[in-house]
Amino acid sequence: MIKIIKFIFKIAVVLLGITAILLLGIYLTYNSELPKGIPGEKADNLAYKISSTIGYEAYQRTDFISWDVQEYAYRWNKVNKTVVVEWDNNYVLYNQNEPHNSVVAKPANCSDTIKKQLIAKAESKFNNDSFWLIAPFKFFDAGVERIYIEATENENASLLITYKSGGTTPGDSYQWFVDENFMPTHFKMWVQIIPINGVTATWSSWKKMDTGINLSHEKKILNLIPFPISNIKAWNN
Repeated sequence: MIKIIKFIFKIAVVLLGITAILLLGIYLTYNSELPKGIPGEKADNLAYKISSTIGYEAYQRTDFISWDVQEYAYRWNKVNKTVVVEWDNNYVLYNQNEPHNSVVAKPANCSDTIKKQLIAKAESKFNNDSFWLIAPFKFFDAGVERIYIEATENENASLLITYKSGGTTPGDSYQWFVDENFMPTHFKMWVQIIPINGVTATWSSWKKMDTGINLSHEKKILNLIPFPISNIKAWNN
């Protein structure tokens, strides 16, 4: 029995060591300072070009968008600013304008404390998971700072977006890179929930939806870890 325990302990130590080495490698490879650039007209012009490419006007006219992220299913009514969020045995009709007026349909007859917890969970998950769906359409949201980053030998000019207010984690920044047609290809992140600055996430498999908007159907963090988004649909009344 003692030999088995020692063997398990050795395996655990090896795994921890490998994990530490991998994390250190990722940190040394990706960790970087927030880039400096130019706010104003050049940044706005680049943001407009990207917005035009992905169909920003069509996005404004889109009534409904639905998608799944793992066990969470979303049906977003953009017209009246409500979102049906379903996961496990929970069903919340989240009100974006007035979260306190959100409705918890399942579980039925739960306490006020449970209702508040479920509404807060629905709000947090929607904020995060909708960002991974429609982030490039948020360049001109209130409280957004746009910075133009000059092109380099290896990259086209890029757009640094910082959310000064709103959402769940204000202060997060994303540097968007685009191809020659101004279609987003990937971004680098400086966000509160990730201790490594400048981690990259690719945005690919862009598809034009029925309403005319272009949405990315595949994202990968560090070009390895898929963000589990699926069943994306968009439609109008």
